[in-house]
Amino acid sequence: MEKVAYEVSHVVPIDTSTKIVAVAKPPWANRAHSGRLERLILQLGAGKGKFSEVSGIPRSIGCIGNNRFILRREPMSVERIKELIKEFSALKGEELWLTNYDNIDYLMSVAMYAVEIGVPQVYAVVLMEDIDKLEPIDGVNVVVEVEYSEENMEKLEGLDWVHGALILVKGSEFRNIMDFNLNFSGDVYIDVLFPGSARFLDFNVIEARRIFNPSVEKYHDCLAGTLAVTADGYALPCPLLRNYVVADMKEIGIKGVLRKKRLKAFWKKTKEEIEACSKCPFKYICHDCRALEYQATGEIDGVEYCPMVL
Repeated sequence: MEKVAYEVSHVVPIDTSTKIVAVAKPPWANRAHSGRLERLILQLGAGKGKFSEVSGIPRSIGCIGNNRFILRREPMSVERIKELIKEFSALKGEELWLTNYDNIDYLMSVAMYAVEIGVPQVYAVVLMEDIDKLEPIDGVNVVVEVEYSEENMEKLEGLDWVHGALILVKGSEFRNIMDFNLNFSGDVYIDVLFPGSARFLDFNVIEARRIFNPSVEKYHDCLAGTLAVTADGYALPCPLLRNYVVADMKEIGIKGVLRKKRLKAFWKKTKEEIEACSKCPFKYICHDCRALEYQATGEIDGVEYCPMVL
């Protein structure tokens, strides 16, 4: 592929002392997996984020971002949502991610309930436009989603009580990530926007996709241990794999979902099962987002953004 030349303007440097936990991948992608249920990503509404199911979600960490989805039926009741969280806690699940809210008060009430019953790690993703409506709550890790700009970075610096920041950056801004100068004490997740086709890539994909997860030979570095539930009650292996429904959470509980072979197939998926990846010497240090590939190619094993086959 012909190299793309571009200029970067209005770059806001981020100091290297800033804790950049993840770049173009979920924060858990660099950790070893147990093969058991580790996290529940629970959506609490259709969402009001910038990117939609209809027009496409080009985000590298869209799984924990606030997007906009189509609800195919009535949302689950708050009682049912609490039942699922209670079951997740009983099964020793550790990470609960609450995303795609429509009402900030509802979001925080569900988060508080999870903390009260003892879920170890509760994350609530909040848009920057709503952050002023919140007060710090013990045990709730608020992650603010913000688009990369000088103005927004200044706002972020004043949020010393926020646990983390999900920063959306364009590909043309990616090469400057390690030069940022951001006085922010929380975790930083760099959410890179991918073009609809690899022909328009303008950043180093290998650098963005590099991981150091010792368990990737056995489990997928992103999907393993993850269960996502939509606001209207459909269980998915990933919030963005909308066509891969595993079960109906209005009818069965988490234990029932964990017995589904379709979910376990995603948990056990490795690069060996993806033909184009199986013989690649970099397969175990490369994060492959199945959702991004599916959006671009319509194939769960697509390799549209693989720099080795471009």
